[in-house]
Amino acid sequence: MDDKNPPLRLVDADETLDDSDVDSRHSRSVGDHLHNAELLVEILPYIQRWRGKVIVIKYGGNAMADGALAERFAEDVVLMHQVGMLPLVVHGGGPQIGDLMERLGKEPEFRDGLRVTDAETLDIARMVLVGKVNRDIVGSINVHGPLAVGVSGEDGGLITAAARNPELGFVGDVASVDPTLLTKLFSEGLIPVMSTIGADASGQAYNINADTVAGAVAEAIGAEKVVYLTDVEGLYEDFSDKDSLIRQISADELQGKIDSGRVTDGMIPKIEACISAVNNGVASAHLLDGRIPHVALLEIFTDAGIGTMISS
Repeated sequence: MDDKNPPLRLVDADETLDDSDVDSRHSRSVGDHLHNAELLVEILPYIQRWRGKVIVIKYGGNAMADGALAERFAEDVVLMHQVGMLPLVVHGGGPQIGDLMERLGKEPEFRDGLRVTDAETLDIARMVLVGKVNRDIVGSINVHGPLAVGVSGEDGGLITAAARNPELGFVGDVASVDPTLLTKLFSEGLIPVMSTIGADASGQAYNINADTVAGAVAEAIGAEKVVYLTDVEGLYEDFSDKDSLIRQISADELQGKIDSGRVTDGMIPKIEACISAVNNGVASAHLLDGRIPHVALLEIFTDAGIGTMISS
């Protein structure tokens, strides 16, 4: 064979490609294609089932902080939109707020796990959530097309807030949700990305827990699902035993775990939001490990699912 004209091949230059290599590569290729085809067939009924349904996704934690995971998340949301689902992203930003406070020399104060929010801290929270985090998420989705629009709970009377506790300052609870703005955005074929600043009747702004907002918005808009991306695989019977992951549980059973003190503090806002959502018309709530790429798609579009599902 003329060394000046070597054959085109996809192996290292010092390797020899014999018939067995060709057969092996062909087998692997066919096997991969069959697996992909089977996966497409598996997701088809789910695409049909969820078409036109609102899926609220609470986005935060490591899934937001990791650049590669943030890109995968944007791809997931765009795919949901492209197959006819109506994704609505509700995001947090606690670590980002803490980082800016530290850079500004302001010491954060917490009581019972909640950030004490004076007027200056509220301004910082608004700058971070509305002006930075929200824009970053919208931008990552819009890489794939002009699809996402950022909104705040203050926009269009979306969230009416009420003070939670005077000692916490401008930390709010959800008094009511008016989904009119979100419905209009869906009708225009857009993906709402929502930050969780709300306002009371006088216009005073409050920072509200994003887990609580996601559940309340899911209830108000009649969502099919509310999905929480967390930093754990789901809910465990015993957190120290990784084999005790709860795959499915009813809202009543979950309420019993809260009443018996078996749910840790950090999970309580998520759990309470899930219980309220499924008891008020949302078909199911899901606790998923946001550190897993494409985890929302695995839960929504596959038979086995992943994480913990709460139903009524």
